[in-house]
Amino acid sequence: MTANNWRLLHTGNRSSAENMAIDEAILTSVSEGEAPPTLRFYGWEPATLSIGYFQKVEKEVNRDRLRAKGLGLVRRPTGGRAVLHDREVTYSVILAEDYPGMPTSVTDSYRVISTGLLEGFRELDLQAEMVPLETEEEKAQYASLGSAACFDSPSNYELVVEGRKVAGSAQTRQRGVILQHGSILLDLDVDLLFDVLRFPSERVKERMKRGFLNKAVAINQLRPESVSFDEAVKAMTRGFEKGLQIRLEPGELTPREQELAQELVSSRYGRDEWNFKK
Repeated sequence: MTANNWRLLHTGNRSSAENMAIDEAILTSVSEGEAPPTLRFYGWEPATLSIGYFQKVEKEVNRDRLRAKGLGLVRRPTGGRAVLHDREVTYSVILAEDYPGMPTSVTDSYRVISTGLLEGFRELDLQAEMVPLETEEEKAQYASLGSAACFDSPSNYELVVEGRKVAGSAQTRQRGVILQHGSILLDLDVDLLFDVLRFPSERVKERMKRGFLNKAVAINQLRPESVSFDEAVKAMTRGFEKGLQIRLEPGELTPREQELAQELVSSRYGRDEWNFKK
């Protein structure tokens, strides 16, 4: 992929509806030729459970527990399973499908974008590796436990450290634009995550939780010194520049993107009709 200038956005902590609305607003802006390829880093206030586009809330989420814990809930425009956005760095990459050097297949584009994450973890002195899931042995090793949680198992070309998943991503393509966003775990509250998901029984829940702990890991479990949000963002910024051979230039959301994001909060991501529609 040839060197190119991308926009770098730091949008801080936002509500669940705002975060998804901003990602979609940028997608629209890129599709209309109004914005360059964009890498965005953000956080969540309050901590939020995001569910994949195809998940069924009533079947997989305990809404009473969610409310009792003061957590947000939002349906992503991307697929995949539930993610508890709490002590993490969230990233989004938004660029045209015909970007030079970007593969047309979803799996291969995951591989290219994940190279940025891989280099970011190396900047943090972590020996991450991509999981290709090409052989039956690899598929069996990283097979899902069957829970509604995203970090249950890696997908193709997601990142693992010491065999455990450390970043989870999901992708959608709309209007000729790729939107990939994902979670980079700084710390992991497995009890909270499993407390707000539904399981057939307490026994099944405990079994899945034990298995999950063998499948997922956070950055600060792997390092002798903890990494802050800002330190992780800086490392990932360097990683994306190196891995994707790009130059990141700090920018801001355009007035049009801000306006569109607020419209999307009102019409979609902030509405029960969207979040509980399945």
